[in-house]
Amino acid sequence: MKTIAWLLVAAIPVVLAAIALDAIGIPPRSLATSIEREATGASPHLVALAQWAAARLRMLERPGDMASGPRAALPPLRQVPQASAGTGARRVVPVNTAEQARKAVEQARPGDVITFSPGTYRFAAATNIAAKQPGAPGSEITVRAERPGTANLEFDMSEGFLVSAPYWIFENLSIRGACADHSYCEHAFHVVAGGTHFVARNNTLVDFNAHFKINPVGNLAPDHGLIEGNILRNTADRRTANPVTPIDLVAASHWTIRGNSISDFVKAGGERISFGAFAKGGGEGNRFEQNLVVCENLLRDRPGQRVGLSFGGGGTNPQNCRDRRCITEQQAGVIESNLIMSCSDDGIYINKAAATRVLHNTLIDTGPIVVRFPESSADVEGNLVDSSIEARDDSILREKDNRTTSMAGVYLGWRPVRRLFADVAKFDLRWNGAAPRRPAGQSVPGDLCGGHRPALTVYGASEDYARCFAAPSTAK
Repeated sequence: MKTIAWLLVAAIPVVLAAIALDAIGIPPRSLATSIEREATGASPHLVALAQWAAARLRMLERPGDMASGPRAALPPLRQVPQASAGTGARRVVPVNTAEQARKAVEQARPGDVITFSPGTYRFAAATNIAAKQPGAPGSEITVRAERPGTANLEFDMSEGFLVSAPYWIFENLSIRGACADHSYCEHAFHVVAGGTHFVARNNTLVDFNAHFKINPVGNLAPDHGLIEGNILRNTADRRTANPVTPIDLVAASHWTIRGNSISDFVKAGGERISFGAFAKGGGEGNRFEQNLVVCENLLRDRPGQRVGLSFGGGGTNPQNCRDRRCITEQQAGVIESNLIMSCSDDGIYINKAAATRVLHNTLIDTGPIVVRFPESSADVEGNLVDSSIEARDDSILREKDNRTTSMAGVYLGWRPVRRLFADVAKFDLRWNGAAPRRPAGQSVPGDLCGGHRPALTVYGASEDYARCFAAPSTAK
């Protein structure tokens, strides 16, 4: 009995510490990063001690079986978006060389379908590929390959397609950043000014800092865009101090980011903070829905902080905001039915974003859902979170019927959400027993892979994750 009593007494400080950390909402992975940061520049012994403590904290969230090297390439989502050919007159413009492609894009007319023949196309120049001629509703200008994976574009340039005119569609292209200096390969697509009604569908984009960059020029903002069914990833840490965010949307409104696979966006320079995708800068009505975001897949356990999805990102300088003030970073945005995994920081971060809806997302092996600052208000409902949901710095959080893990539970190794799945470490997301269902009569958004959801739906992004994924990707 004395032994049991002493064990109980010894456990008291651990339990009290866990309760305290639960109250302030700091997950082990974030505490580990803070300890390492505070030890920067200290004596070698203190740095070594900080690194040891940080490693032990990370093991609380990612034990040995979760951190045992890289996974295989991510399987793409099954929902393959359908091309929209338009209703107006169509003129097929075949291209067989990089120079022909550049000329066809720069001289395009409404209704043109610029089609790459199978092959590899190298673009190396100081200038971008300028999509500056406007299409029209029903007579969009389309740049495409006949089949995905047959046209491989290599960009040794700061940015590839610069889209400044409306109604352009890009589909089925494989584009790779081929710059020796990672600070040079910034964007595969840069959508600016009058580039409204932009569509990027079913492309594979690899090795860029911001695969898509969207922002105004002057008073013109490229609103009403669609980024759907693309694979966005990197094959190595980005050795740059420039922003690293595969979808970097600033001061544009009414964009839908749907059905994309986003992974391995590690920033190795500067402050080492990166995001899978964000919308910020004073826009409104933007949507992140049915995306797969795996912050660390092939690139595992690197230093730095990686956030899944965000409204507000790290904030915006007022001169770059839509209203030149940034009273809010975002208004009336929706984050819905996304699967977010293996992030070293927050899974979903709401920063000065008003009237936000965060619905039926699944977060596994990642940080919490965080709503921050007085400008932020969010309705958070039906989510399945392998961490907690936090309101910070006087934000307004209306939380309703989510399945979460308390921060105290995280520190004590109690992971009820993670245990709902067969084997998270092997990306086996079959239900481990009965699926966790919400009470009848709740709001039911779309499924991760586009399927119908019953009225008695499960918490999180999908009824059946296994049917959401095709064979593993072989994109290079």
